[in-house]
Amino acid sequence: MKNEAQDAPVVRVGGVSLIVAAIAFMVVFSYLAAKFHYPEVLDGKAADVLPALLATGDTGRAVWAIYALLPLFWIPAAVGAFHALRRVAEGRMRIATHFAALSSMAMILGLVRWPSFHWELARTWAADPSARPALEAVFNATNRYLGNYLGEFLGEFAFNVFFALAASAMLKRDSGFPRWIGWLGLIASAVGLIAMFRNVTPAVSAIAAANNYLLPAWMIVFGIGLLRSTRA
Repeated sequence: MKNEAQDAPVVRVGGVSLIVAAIAFMVVFSYLAAKFHYPEVLDGKAADVLPALLATGDTGRAVWAIYALLPLFWIPAAVGAFHALRRVAEGRMRIATHFAALSSMAMILGLVRWPSFHWELARTWAADPSARPALEAVFNATNRYLGNYLGEFLGEFAFNVFFALAASAMLKRDSGFPRWIGWLGLIASAVGLIAMFRNVTPAVSAIAAANNYLLPAWMIVFGIGLLRSTRA
């Protein structure tokens, strides 16, 4: 009981982190969808994407910078989940925290290219038309490596594994979580693991679109579950 009381503040921080991250994700996503045609723009060419990026102005750049920092919430969320579930699955939750940290770093590196690297490419694209062939090659390479492979594929794989491990721990007897939350987490992580292949095949486009709504919903439920677990 003493350990549980000591863990409660950390668990609450984890729960709040998930809820805040989910809400912030939806706000930022909605803004970028309206101003930058995100996420469809990710498949565009440099000639279309870079001018559109620059046209979002300082506000758009600031939003991208905020977006790039949101994955940091995975770290306190994972620590909170670890403290809430280590009694029933300590080894599993230790692995989950490592995947959450890996996801955080990978997604930050992928997203931060927009207000930094790509922003400078966009400024040069507008200022020096003669450099555009070289800029297009750099844009394509960085978009593929930092975006598709590092940020989206590795980042999303890692945080969906974190969610799956945490959800499976919730299904254990005496976890303190309703079993339906665990099942919802497993479904959400399975959908996310399928959705991350959207850059490989258009066959999962509908699943990827659904994941944009399922992910924040699951994060909020997960966060509330962590908060409720401290009341016992």
